[in-house]
Amino acid sequence: MTFAWIAAEKATVSIATLCRVLRIPSGFYASRRRPESTHARDDRRLKVLVQASFDESKQRYGSPRIHEDLLEQEERVSRKRVVRLMQEEGLQARQRKCYKLTTMSDHDQPVAANLLDRQFEAEGPNQRWVGDTTEFVIGGSGKLYLAAIMDLFSRFIVGWAASAVNDRLLTIKALEMALKRRCPGAGLLHHSDQGCTYASEDYQATSTHAASSAA
Repeated sequence: MTFAWIAAEKATVSIATLCRVLRIPSGFYASRRRPESTHARDDRRLKVLVQASFDESKQRYGSPRIHEDLLEQEERVSRKRVVRLMQEEGLQARQRKCYKLTTMSDHDQPVAANLLDRQFEAEGPNQRWVGDTTEFVIGGSGKLYLAAIMDLFSRFIVGWAASAVNDRLLTIKALEMALKRRCPGAGLLHHSDQGCTYASEDYQATSTHAASSAA
């Protein structure tokens, strides 16, 4: 007896009769007529809340953060249950990492002494600046480099520049903007990482010229 015969007979014979003839337990069809259990109904309600939390986070929240969201909404639910519901709905958090710090320290340029010595505070503006470059990943393969100068007194970005190429011209543009905008006086201490873009002769010359002009 084939499934094609069963499908054909189903149009004229009841499921219960077919199950009795074929000696197949009909409990499955009986279960479909039973009302939804409280646990299943609660699962369905929680899935709506889980999906809402996941969407509000722009698909970045994993089960720990979504579990916290539900607890804040006074939902009594375990972390294990949240994991199961997310798996059933196919919800997987996206990687949030979109940038990284970049330091090209493998070079033969002279490196200045670390005068700042991790004292990241200043008593007034234009006393201590720090510079660094950040790499942003755009799409699947695109990259954008951002060089910035921060005043440690105000924590304000006083100079910046962006480019598709991480070279000394990028860092010099950021420094030149900071010098033009703030016109610092004598005694400015400028600290950066030991990357080749900051250790280059051009960058050092720009820094030295600014210090000489201020003095």
